[in-house]
Amino acid sequence: MKFFVDTADLDEIRELAATGLLDGVTTNPSLVAKTGKKFLDVIQEICAVVPGPVSAEVTALDHPTMLAEGRRLARLAKNVTVKVPLTLDGLKTCKALAGEGTMVNVTLCFSAAQAILAAKAGASFVSPFVGRLDDISQPGLELIRDIVAIYRQYASFKTEVLVASVRHPLHVVEAARLGAHVATLPPTVLRQLFHHPLTDKGLAQFLADWSKTGQSILGHEQGPRAVAKA
Repeated sequence: MKFFVDTADLDEIRELAATGLLDGVTTNPSLVAKTGKKFLDVIQEICAVVPGPVSAEVTALDHPTMLAEGRRLARLAKNVTVKVPLTLDGLKTCKALAGEGTMVNVTLCFSAAQAILAAKAGASFVSPFVGRLDDISQPGLELIRDIVAIYRQYASFKTEVLVASVRHPLHVVEAARLGAHVATLPPTVLRQLFHHPLTDKGLAQFLADWSKTGQSILGHEQGPRAVAKA
């Protein structure tokens, strides 16, 4: 499974990219607005840090303007993925941009029927929002199960399932179990994947035992033995 981070914070992106675990970035107008910077500048900066797909969302609702915005975004960098909403005009724009060789992320997907349309329109990614479905008492992960199962039936469908609106690590694990290609995570959730109380407990014990030996892997003695020699 590929991991994208869902943020426009350059400091967060740089830190997470340094781990080698980051495959891409997703943004939206709300996330970019939090930076206080110009939208196009932020997208360009992110693309320079992360070589993988960087989703940048159009703001228009009609096809002609969406297409113009999408083309403008695509010119910023080769790894820009134009994000369009799952509407009729969004799908028209997806088809046109995909035909021009631009990666497209069709977002705000809430049904398997919508996901089929995104694949037929040539989307590089479709973004089902699992957390928002959970919020209205509909099982978001069931949608992931359905989309993955449907896409597997058709070799002509090249669209990757990008799980969005991820609220906690269990969403990630279950989506991976179901075969989703990508999960886009808020930085807080991505960091939660690293942590387990038994890992912390075990590490503390190892370090406590190691300190008693007075040894150093780098060759500098410390602790009781160093004191005895002095």
